[in-house]
Amino acid sequence: MAGSREPWLGRTLRVVTRQSRLAMSQTQQVVDRIRQQYPEITIEIIPVQSEGDVVLDQPLAKIGGKGLFTKALEERLLADEADLAIHSLKDMPAGLPEGLTLCAVLERADPRDAFISLKFPDVARLPSGAVVGTSSLRRQAQLLHWRPDIKTLFLRGNVETRLAKLERGEYDAIILAVAGLMRLGMGARVTESLSIDRLLPAVGQGALGLECRAADTALQQLVMPLVDKKTTAEVLAERAMNARLGGSCQTPIAGYATWDGQGVGSSGGLLTLRGLVASPDGKTVLRAEAKGASAMPEALGVAVAEALLAQGAARWIGEGV
Repeated sequence: MAGSREPWLGRTLRVVTRQSRLAMSQTQQVVDRIRQQYPEITIEIIPVQSEGDVVLDQPLAKIGGKGLFTKALEERLLADEADLAIHSLKDMPAGLPEGLTLCAVLERADPRDAFISLKFPDVARLPSGAVVGTSSLRRQAQLLHWRPDIKTLFLRGNVETRLAKLERGEYDAIILAVAGLMRLGMGARVTESLSIDRLLPAVGQGALGLECRAADTALQQLVMPLVDKKTTAEVLAERAMNARLGGSCQTPIAGYATWDGQGVGSSGGLLTLRGLVASPDGKTVLRAEAKGASAMPEALGVAVAEALLAQGAARWIGEGV
């Protein structure tokens, strides 16, 4: 279904994004799709530097969490200095600022994590004591649960920076997202794509989300043709689970939903959601799984969160759950 272009004729659609190479590449891909749909609309890309891109010497859990990647963009939206923000959905906190909304979720790319090493062909053949770099507590916990004999070390920075540190020999291996590498044309750098059963992905991993002002119904109509209903249902379930858990990057939380192909939004369509909460050292890993109607993804997300809480997940998440 086509969106409405009329409110945007003679205006400039201002798209704000982080200025990293990956973020700019993702944004350009989205902008190209908008231009294909509406070739007569003028679009301006506004790159900004987020605090999460500046402070690289500390884990996100200690400096404010994933919101540091989205705050600068959201401030532009709220100040009417931009109309549309483009995010990697795994970087978006469970709750959005008042006045903003997730107006489109695009088709998900490969959700898996990528093992990258210049020395070893896969995680299973890492020697005891090998050093693996990651900035994610989710990855750290699941890796240590799988391979308690290896070491994980803090690793921040953009994709190129992390790969350069690997090449300098600072790590035996690093873990990145397959989707990001593919979007940068670096798929050949993946040594092993890790099974979902081994490393459950971050909520929203592999998907791009478009954010705009909640009152901007004209823009929401404009981007409607970009919406992927299947991924939207999956991501809504994952994000509802994360929201109920009160999740942030300060706790190892993972969630991944899949649709059975019977028709999103119909009574026959079913989603399966797998959720995980772990201790940072990987010694405790709690898992839950449930199925639910694709028309009610949020209810499924809450159900899986409740199952995790019933197992004692609040111990790892903190007070106030």
